Amino acid sequence: MNAGAGFGGVVLSALTGQRLYGADLGTKNPVVDKIPHHFGKAKNVIFLFMEGGPSHLDLFDPKPLLNKLAGKPLPESFERPVTAMGEAGSPLLGSKREWKQHGESGLWISDWLPKHSAIADDLCVIRSCVSDGINHAGGVAQMNTGSVFGGRPSLGAWVNYGMGSVSENLPAFVVIKDSNAMVVNGTRCWGSGFMPASYQGTLFESGTEPVANLNLPKGITGERQSGKLAFLDQLNQGHLRGRQSNTELEARIQSYELAYRMQAEAPEAIDLESESEGMKSMYGLDEDHTRVFGRQCLMARRLVERGVRFVQLYHGAGSKWDSHSGMEKNHSRLCGNVDQPIVGLIQDLKQRGLLDETLVIWGGEFGRTPMSEKGDGRDHNPTGFTMWMAGGGVKGGQTIGATDELGLHATEDRLHVHDLHATVLDLLGLDHSKVVYMHKGRPERVDLNEGEVLKL
Repeated sequence: MNAGAGFGGVVLSALTGQRLYGADLGTKNPVVDKIPHHFGKAKNVIFLFMEGGPSHLDLFDPKPLLNKLAGKPLPESFERPVTAMGEAGSPLLGSKREWKQHGESGLWISDWLPKHSAIADDLCVIRSCVSDGINHAGGVAQMNTGSVFGGRPSLGAWVNYGMGSVSENLPAFVVIKDSNAMVVNGTRCWGSGFMPASYQGTLFESGTEPVANLNLPKGITGERQSGKLAFLDQLNQGHLRGRQSNTELEARIQSYELAYRMQAEAPEAIDLESESEGMKSMYGLDEDHTRVFGRQCLMARRLVERGVRFVQLYHGAGSKWDSHSGMEKNHSRLCGNVDQPIVGLIQDLKQRGLLDETLVIWGGEFGRTPMSEKGDGRDHNPTGFTMWMAGGGVKGGQTIGATDELGLHATEDRLHVHDLHATVLDLLGLDHSKVVYMHKGRPERVDLNEGEVLKL
């Protein structure tokens, strides 16, 4: 029925000349469900963000020459990049991983992610990603907002603006961290920048109580709570008159209304205990080392299932994937945390028929260098690294792009962050060149007018 209503909207749009995004559609709700520019298989996004920069050289991009030249300096034929820590002349660090090809596609995956072998044919691995952020602040900012300088709208906010929400009782854009540590750049990573604050992400906490104060206080009935909020809204609306330019004030008023509706809907949505023991085990909730991220992934599935448009999960909040030293210990632990939960998420979405309409993205703000740092670590590498996508109309079991023989620079099908963002919108049915927000007389886009769509 939803699909029928959507096609009816497309016909109505053609007859009336209505713009295909950001239209009012007869409502004051800024995140109302909107009509896309073209048919996109993806309806939702789950972004698995490994904060700190996972090593592509040890996960998805094997480089035999790296081990052959281990301990030697970077050959002069390779352009030496400016590194974050500036360690000059450091020797190449070989990879200790064992590599195998998996699935019918023969996708290369290292032994740090052994369970990923079960989803190899669902993954589209992009080995040629490029960013401008040499440090964590710039890299995380650009991967989330398109700019190395914080303050622009996040990708989730752009999706929220371009597509709206299909749920009236849950936020359209939800963020979940794996700990109390804050992500680099803080809330600006899921902020709305110069857009109305209604498009920003809503932070759910990790643990067993993601939403604080969700339940009604003891002794307060639903009728009494409704009456209190109605009176509060009357006062707020009076205060808003003459201050309509204050989007934060308007968003705060709307958040009260959403919070009241969430008291009816959200408890069921975040109730992981209602899942079967088999399902919990599928996500790794029965193991200490996978339980935290497993809860995040299971929560993401339950949220998109209930109409949440964009869910961003942060693993390693506080740049824990950073590995300037002790990479073996660091990545062994972190990969162990996420391997089973990610596989469980993909398999669960697939068996429910949700993977076709849910775009899953994996990656960090950059990769790592082939040169060593402190003898057993790797520095930041924004000039060539790996991300992958699954579902949402993306053809799985393929590898796109390449880095050079040492994994330092992208050499084929270079995909800049701007191109990545444009591609995400395209998979959702949005033309990134037409999803425009006017700010101070300037037409602003998610890709800073620089992105090109990569057909996947």
